Amino acid sequence: MERVLRLMAEKSASDVYLSAATPILIKINGQILQLSDQPLSASQPRQLLAELLTPSQLEDLEDTGELNVGIGISGVGSFRLSAFRQRGSIAAVFRCIPHDIPALGSLNLPPVLNTMILEKRGLILLVGATGTGKSTTLASMLEQRNQQMAGHILTIEDPIEFIFHNKRSMVNQREVGRDTQSLQIALKNALRQAPDCIYIGEIRDRETMTMAISYSLSGHLVVSTLHANNSYHALGRILSFYSPESRPALLSDLASGLKAIVSQRLVRASAGGRRPAVEVMLNTKLVSELIEQGDFNGVKEAMENSMAEGSQTFEADLARLIGEGVITRDEGLAYADSPTNLMWRLQNDTEPVSRLQPKKEEVDDQPTFTEITLDVPGDDGRNSGFRATRF
Repeated sequence: MERVLRLMAEKSASDVYLSAATPILIKINGQILQLSDQPLSASQPRQLLAELLTPSQLEDLEDTGELNVGIGISGVGSFRLSAFRQRGSIAAVFRCIPHDIPALGSLNLPPVLNTMILEKRGLILLVGATGTGKSTTLASMLEQRNQQMAGHILTIEDPIEFIFHNKRSMVNQREVGRDTQSLQIALKNALRQAPDCIYIGEIRDRETMTMAISYSLSGHLVVSTLHANNSYHALGRILSFYSPESRPALLSDLASGLKAIVSQRLVRASAGGRRPAVEVMLNTKLVSELIEQGDFNGVKEAMENSMAEGSQTFEADLARLIGEGVITRDEGLAYADSPTNLMWRLQNDTEPVSRLQPKKEEVDDQPTFTEITLDVPGDDGRNSGFRATRF
């Protein structure tokens, strides 16, 4: 298994998938590829995990059907493992976590994120689908604060991904299940630890959301992630955590405490690799009033017409990327919330710029293959001679 993870790190793959009756799969630049034509047997995913996990971790996986842990391999890198039972056998997904936290300026993100993370108070939410780089972006933002501002950064993660080293700030990282019994217990004790900035790995429920808003209103900067397609959907998801009778109080607090919602998608670049397309909803006076009224449709319209510096829709950023020749028009339209709005922008704003850009050749970034052999016993106890494909 270590050889597969080493390959994963070498090729900057984002994910590796293990599941019975399927070959080992690897995701590179958003594309899922087979490492071999040889499917895993029902027992082989567990055997591969046994090379990396302790007996107690394997026991937890067998007892609960779930296991989420961080794994570090010397000289290779760090990985986030989510293992689970499915149809009576074990399956797993590995996510590669870079050793070094990338500089915020190297990620091709809006400049407003550089100053946003230095705020004294408020709630910043980064939203997007799984695998869109939310964790990397937030780690880079926190590292920016660590380098530029004195204070105490407290993170509560499940599991810890990026490792921070104290610079101008002191950074304490707590892992759920290892350093604290639960996310809720850690959050209830967080204020006693005098943080200036609190990072919550992910907000999944009402209790966590309530504490995040409460802490943002009490003079702390709170940053977290949420699964939603865009800012508009994120507001609806937050509202869905609460019963109808409690929503007026929620909306009032959210309107006061929210600093920004940043939505991120990764789009395929014409020159190979992927680039972020980013929507930024800044909580301006108008947006705050609309949130308090629960007028989320009005928020969406306000964003499209916003003149606030730093605020932008997906369509605005996609139009910029197309105009600069970074992505194709078809790619932009595929990722736009409103292809109609994007086409209008291209025809009225950026089409002259787009015509000046030479058409870039599509780069074939498909990997090439050789093979390595993994000595994993099959269900009959004999070595299966399983061959994994090497790039």
